[in-house]
Amino acid sequence: MTIIFLLISISLLLALGFLVAFIWAVKSGQFDDAYTPSVRMLMDDVTHKPKRMEK
Repeated sequence: MTIIFLLISISLLLALGFLVAFIWAVKSGQFDDAYTPSVRMLMDDVTHKPKRMEK
């Protein structure tokens, strides 16, 4: 029975830690960018030039 109380308390502490991390991320502006995801598919990820064929 003691192990159940131990596991419940550890899981509650872990959940509280994730909640604090999420609130910190929201307050620090991690989720403020609403423009980039809508145009990400239009951006070209390739930055190198095509190779020339040598004869």
